Amino acid sequence: MPLINIIPGEKIPVAPMNVRLPAWRVPGWLLVFWWLARGLFRLTVLAVRYWWLTAPAVLALWVRAEYGGLVLAGVVLAVLAGCVGWWRWHRSSWLRFGWYPIVSRVRALTVFRRRWVSVMATCGLATVFAGDRYVPQLLRVRCDRYGDEVTVRMLPGQIPDDWGQAAERLAYAFRLRQGQARSTDRPDQVVLRFLRRDPLAGTVAPLPVPAVPDLGGLPLGVREDGRPYVLRLAGSHVLVAGATGSGKGSVLWSLIRALAGGVRSGLVELWAFDPKGGMELAAGVPLFARFAHDDPDGMAGVLERAVKRMRLRAARLRGVARQHTPTPDEPLIVLVVDELAALTAYITDRKVRDRIKEALGLLLSQGRAVGVHVVAALQDPRKDVLPFRDLFPTRIGLRLTEPEQVDMVLGDGARDRGGSGNFRLAVGWAAALRAAGMPEGFHFHDLRHTGNNLAAATGASTRDLMHRMGHASMRAALIYQHANSERDREIADAMDRRMVKQAKRAAAPAKASKAKDKASKTKAAKQNAAKEKVAARKVTKGAKPKRPAREPAPDGTAGATGTPMARKIKAG
Repeated sequence: MPLINIIPGEKIPVAPMNVRLPAWRVPGWLLVFWWLARGLFRLTVLAVRYWWLTAPAVLALWVRAEYGGLVLAGVVLAVLAGCVGWWRWHRSSWLRFGWYPIVSRVRALTVFRRRWVSVMATCGLATVFAGDRYVPQLLRVRCDRYGDEVTVRMLPGQIPDDWGQAAERLAYAFRLRQGQARSTDRPDQVVLRFLRRDPLAGTVAPLPVPAVPDLGGLPLGVREDGRPYVLRLAGSHVLVAGATGSGKGSVLWSLIRALAGGVRSGLVELWAFDPKGGMELAAGVPLFARFAHDDPDGMAGVLERAVKRMRLRAARLRGVARQHTPTPDEPLIVLVVDELAALTAYITDRKVRDRIKEALGLLLSQGRAVGVHVVAALQDPRKDVLPFRDLFPTRIGLRLTEPEQVDMVLGDGARDRGGSGNFRLAVGWAAALRAAGMPEGFHFHDLRHTGNNLAAATGASTRDLMHRMGHASMRAALIYQHANSERDREIADAMDRRMVKQAKRAAAPAKASKAKDKASKTKAAKQNAAKEKVAARKVTKGAKPKRPAREPAPDGTAGATGTPMARKIKAG
């Protein structure tokens, strides 16, 4: 054991310079003066920071003192009249430059700054260093019609994903509806988006249809912040995933409507695939260059013709251009597929299914550059249903039934960054589970599966089950028909019990013979032991008594006098 412990490295002294300050006697009036000066300095800083409050207040007091209360009231009425006129004359500019800046400053003061330190501490976003507590810095707040955007300077060691995981807690802490986090151009800042009201609660009015579609930004609807939602189709494929009734058809029809001007001018060709028998897309037949809806083999043939067109176009563009430009002679080809899983997983004919998968794989991997794009919708985003899910650069996640599906559609960690798929939040799933006494891991899909099993047990046909579950093929509905094989399971269990019983019966004689042999051996052993005991008793009863020991005679001879030899000697 060493006498001196040596730690390699540079030792940091506790106090490089110890300076002992002398004690000074300060009079009381000087302390009071210091406190007043410090308070005045802080008031000046607050007045400058909140100039939008102090400047109108000082101006109002000055007008009141110089010209009286009537003049002040007239000025106030004139300002209000000017604001109303501005709002009536040009509402968008009034909201942008007049109303929303005022609302932003008021909400920053009354909602966010008032609770900022406590919320950061309780949500785990504050830190302690050298005994001092540090919280992220609130930079600015911007408000619009539907929500608030809060820009924050993060602490060292934090990343936007940390704020994305805490976004929901922050929304509840500030008593708002929903929270999301996103990164900015500055690596040390993050923007939090909080919703006060839902812009999608009502029906969105139809958007204008341009004569020439902008493939870099097709208007489809309205975002959560109230701004137009545009979709980039140029150089991309689009996958729309969502549960039944989540709005996949609305997205497809909005895209078709946005491309209608290009269809009229010949710049766009729409090839539609509707495995549901044409129930969803049949209304747009006049817009479609090709429409496949019934025969899976026919759909495979149309996809293979698209592959052929793609290869011919690639041969013409090779060495000429890297990206296709739509023209009436070479239009943009858009393949619209409703319920893609019906083509990739639910077709019973394996050869046709393989043809469809091969054609789709080629179109998704080689079609973007030559102007052949795939826009597909499906309900189940699992890999076994859609093996080439990652070949879609643009993916839209609507209402999804399970949290894991959000990451399947939008990428790993998407749900932690705010992509909740909003089904559980919209219906209050956690509260419903607690009220029903169900476990926390219970999913909505479990209810769906159980309901279809019960419906199958009542004798519902496959077509009825397809209608109830919204499936496009018989194979998809048969997946959930486990209840139809209940009788088969009962028969199998009965056969199992009978086989076990027969096996026991077959094993019984062997056990009986072994027991009989053992009993006979035991009985024979007992009989032999009894015989030996009887024989031992007989031998003991028939034996002669033992002769007494001979005593020596007085004449020196043997003591036995009854023998013949002794008698002869005595007679002689």
